[in-house]
Amino acid sequence: MTVAQTEEERLRRWRLVLGADGAGPTGPALSGRDAEMDAALASLYGDGKKPAGARRPGGRGPAGRSGGLGASAPSVARWLGDIRRYFPSPVVQVMQRDAIDRLGLSSLLLEPEMLEAVEPDVHLVGTLLSLGKAMPETTRESARAVVRKVADDLERRLAARTRAALTGALDRSARAGRPRHRDIDWDRTIRANLKNYVPLPGAGAGAGAGAGGAGTVIPERLVGYARSDRSVRKDVILCVDQSGSMAASVVHAAVFGAVLASMRTLATRLVVFDTAVVDLTDQLDDPVDVLFGTQLGGGTDINRALAYCQSRITRPADTVVVLISDLHEGGIREGMIERAAAMRASGVQFVTLLALSDDGTPSYDREHAAALGALGAPAFACTPDLFPEVMAAAIEKRPLPIPDPGV
Repeated sequence: MTVAQTEEERLRRWRLVLGADGAGPTGPALSGRDAEMDAALASLYGDGKKPAGARRPGGRGPAGRSGGLGASAPSVARWLGDIRRYFPSPVVQVMQRDAIDRLGLSSLLLEPEMLEAVEPDVHLVGTLLSLGKAMPETTRESARAVVRKVADDLERRLAARTRAALTGALDRSARAGRPRHRDIDWDRTIRANLKNYVPLPGAGAGAGAGAGGAGTVIPERLVGYARSDRSVRKDVILCVDQSGSMAASVVHAAVFGAVLASMRTLATRLVVFDTAVVDLTDQLDDPVDVLFGTQLGGGTDINRALAYCQSRITRPADTVVVLISDLHEGGIREGMIERAAAMRASGVQFVTLLALSDDGTPSYDREHAAALGALGAPAFACTPDLFPEVMAAAIEKRPLPIPDPGV
């Protein structure tokens, strides 16, 4: 590419970024596919008629112009088709989010033709779930199809790694414990305890375990057949805040809950809450059913949710409780910390995630986060890719792999 061609490409890109008004009269003219891309961008970020009640977006250029998609579902559906043709999937998802959030088009998602045109992603699922009971029956099946695609994609990406990490952690955890008599691997147990060989009284001097002398091995540590043991080894309780700001976390928690529930050596419970508490454990075989059982929005009563979880714990030393919340408590603030402290004192592994998503750390209550950290349950945001490692560490009762906030 020549210097002239490089400069022309640079000007072309700036023209698409700034729009016709932002680029000014000296901006290069666009034609063909570039002109069509510019039109699609201008429909969202450029001058035009706003939908009724829509907020004024920031625009692409310095003028802060309003969008021009209109409030017609057919026109928006055509626009959605256009942007999927011109832009890669990650860009399409950002533009969809802008159209929904900045132009007030959420109500149009209640129409089947809109849902058939959108690019499914976690944030879109969150928007659909927030519409809740406002969704008519004619749209519900289309919405389920969108949610199903996102849930299936997430499960394909995360399931194998999660099962591998947790299976290894469970095996190591079981081998470190005390196996039942029928599960003891005597060969490995004897070899692990040879240092505890004790000669019998009267055995000749120099007789020992390796010299044919009489003696015994004291098995201070028993080693079992951990991998052949299919009994439940750990109880996991996912306690998930379903307030509106936690939408992406709810989606990921539902998928992970289904994956954990599929492991026979884990007993998994999923609890979602706002000011009420709902146990969705009996729906864990299908994350889509779980998600449609949630109701995003409303207040937050973490203390009540933890009280419910605490009442379901029967084996504290073998239980991991994962609280996923931004910790903005609307209930009894002191009670929330006291319940977490009581669970920790009883032997429960208590994990606090401020978010379970790729969106970074949300706004959260720093005072509550500090109080939980002082109990030995540090609060931090966790990406879906890191979650298997966090769970493996909690199961093995070793330090959690807390990400460096500066990275």
